[in-house]
Amino acid sequence: MEYVEKRVAQEAAKGAEATNSLFTPLNLMLLSLFLYTVYSFVKPQAPAALPKEEPAVVFKTFTPRTLLPFNGENNMPVYLAVRGRVFDVTRGRNFYGPGGPYANFAGRDASRGLACGSFDEEMLTKDLGGPLDTLADLGRDELEALQGWEERFSEKYLVVGKLVAEEKE
Repeated sequence: MEYVEKRVAQEAAKGAEATNSLFTPLNLMLLSLFLYTVYSFVKPQAPAALPKEEPAVVFKTFTPRTLLPFNGENNMPVYLAVRGRVFDVTRGRNFYGPGGPYANFAGRDASRGLACGSFDEEMLTKDLGGPLDTLADLGRDELEALQGWEERFSEKYLVVGKLVAEEKE
């Protein structure tokens, strides 16, 4: 019995030495977690980046000749007109800019082509100095299609001006 009491006393002495030490694995893990938490609150934050504002657009009056340069070439914005309203479709450059499927409408009055569902050159007004296309010969279905396009453009793109015929001198 004496041996057992001696052994218990030895083990109790070992346990007291181990609990007096601060550098136990559990304490080291807790200390590192605490330091990481403090660092994450104290570390410098990158300044919040504000989204870039789009440049202010001045509402302008365009004629077919003054609208023509806005076809996306030479780093110009892409504009097109629908029923006398000029839309900035630069965000859709892949569609309306050079090489896009609707590229022939860029810088032009696209009303007739959109109404008829045709992307051919003959849908565009040839005489840039002449009167604007009144679309008087379009049927009800074509006018509805044109209205759908106009609504889509109004929802998605900014109106930057209006298209008027050139004044005769």
